[in-house]
Amino acid sequence: MPAVTAITAVTGVASSGLRAAQLRMDTAAHNTANLNTPGFQRQTVTTEAVDGQGGVAARIGRAAQPGVSMEAEAVEQIAATYAFKASLQVLRTDDRMKGALLDERA
Repeated sequence: MPAVTAITAVTGVASSGLRAAQLRMDTAAHNTANLNTPGFQRQTVTTEAVDGQGGVAARIGRAAQPGVSMEAEAVEQIAATYAFKASLQVLRTDDRMKGALLDERA
């Protein structure tokens, strides 16, 4: 992979990770808000790798059985927060690396 493509791929991977983490957080909040709704089927988020581009694609689905577990939604929110922070750290590191590369080239 050429260096320029690898550098831009990092941004795409981190950006898709941010979007997926935000979708997970939004979905967990939606499920929590509907905790007491009779017959509510919780939403789920599935992710899969994007071939050729790097990163992930996230999609919302429905659980097979009705009901929401408050504990599971809390864990999902915590996991989404960590995923969001990790992707943000990748973007920050990428930004610093690009700045250092430009300093070297100048």
